[in-house]
Amino acid sequence: MKAHDQMYIDGAWRPAVGRDTIAVVNPADEQVIAHVPAGTAEDVDAAVRAARAAFPAWAATPPAERAARLTALADALAARKDVLAETITAELGSPLPLSQMVHAGVPVLVASSYAELAARHAFEERIGNSTVLLEPVGVVGAITPWNYPLHQIVAKVAPALAAGCTVVLKPAEDTPLTAQLFAEATEAAGLPPGVFNLVTGLGPVAGQALAAHEDVDLVSFTGSTAVGKRIGATAGAAVKRVALELGGKSANVILPGADLAKAVNVGIANVMTNSGQTCSAWTRMLVDAERYDEAVELAANAVTKYVAGERVGPLVNAKQQARVRGYIEKGVEEGARLIAGGPDAPLETGYYVSPTVFADVTPDMTIAREEIFGPVVSILRYEDVDDALRIANDTVYGLAGAVWAADDEEAVAFARRMDTGQVDINGGRFNPLAPFGGYKQSGVGRELGPHGLAEYLQTKSLQF
Repeated sequence: MKAHDQMYIDGAWRPAVGRDTIAVVNPADEQVIAHVPAGTAEDVDAAVRAARAAFPAWAATPPAERAARLTALADALAARKDVLAETITAELGSPLPLSQMVHAGVPVLVASSYAELAARHAFEERIGNSTVLLEPVGVVGAITPWNYPLHQIVAKVAPALAAGCTVVLKPAEDTPLTAQLFAEATEAAGLPPGVFNLVTGLGPVAGQALAAHEDVDLVSFTGSTAVGKRIGATAGAAVKRVALELGGKSANVILPGADLAKAVNVGIANVMTNSGQTCSAWTRMLVDAERYDEAVELAANAVTKYVAGERVGPLVNAKQQARVRGYIEKGVEEGARLIAGGPDAPLETGYYVSPTVFADVTPDMTIAREEIFGPVVSILRYEDVDDALRIANDTVYGLAGAVWAADDEEAVAFARRMDTGQVDINGGRFNPLAPFGGYKQSGVGRELGPHGLAEYLQTKSLQF
């Protein structure tokens, strides 16, 4: 890897304008592992100017050639899979097997999928006496989170490049080393200078400068709803397009007649993955009254498989650890019944939180309404199917969810009435081409597949 104290702008590694740096801390042992530049508005401006200068030529590059560069990028990521996994484990704390399979593995599939889409997508069509063109939006400001650092970078940068856009990336300050490795991969893939640029820095400084820059045409942000609202307001003032993938409080609805043991076990595993730091995690488990006690017992047994420091890694930083422990304390205070885990730190070193399950949670409790972003499951009781739907939809969020039933048809009928952007039916597998994004305060726009590509295209019609 190039020196950590540099940024990647206009096809070259260069030092930041200022001297301030950000410490990168390993959340498992609380040790500083690197320092990266704390980019300024001047650094952002240099990156945006490079992206703007590179845009005309990249936009005019035939889709087949852009596809070839994306294929080369996927190959470069695959070649770096081991070091990417090790780096993600070091700066995020994810257990290495998860880093290898999910954090470093899935982005290769996503990058490859956009290479294929770029090669075969119809960028123009004939409608009556009009030719309709799909053209790149322009310069994209991509602001990515720490919880899936490489996946979120690829989910934004790959479709932007496929569309013919140029990009300035501002990664999360907790996981910038992964972004630096990604920049190396773009260099190895032969992207022209300025097509991809990396500026590390703090959100209120570098992130805000990127979102507000007059030469950025679209801001793609993944993170909290609160920050998303601020970015939306900044972009709106300039009539600038945004794509926002924000928070979630997803319902895992287990209908009467479903395989209860499977639904509970998969539901617990879903929340414990990545230490619960997943915006689409099914943190609310809804079970009918007749089988509620059985589900609670199954959940209590299932969560014993997830041990902090083994299958469950630490949270990303001390602030996040304190936040999640505060929510657990709030759950106890409001009357929820703790059946596993609790607020006490399970290990002396590292930002760990015990895998926690609450029973007797009611829809009005804080832990049932606010995104916790940790390994915490709330089990809620419903009386009938209509009551289950009411509880599932009683949230400001609408990102994801799951439905379990005796057959797929029943589950699909229920899922059609859920106010959420993506629903897994009876344990449906992840699809890297399916659109991902939310309803309500979970965001605006979609990622992945052709719907993700569409976010970076604008429409022009020619009448003749």
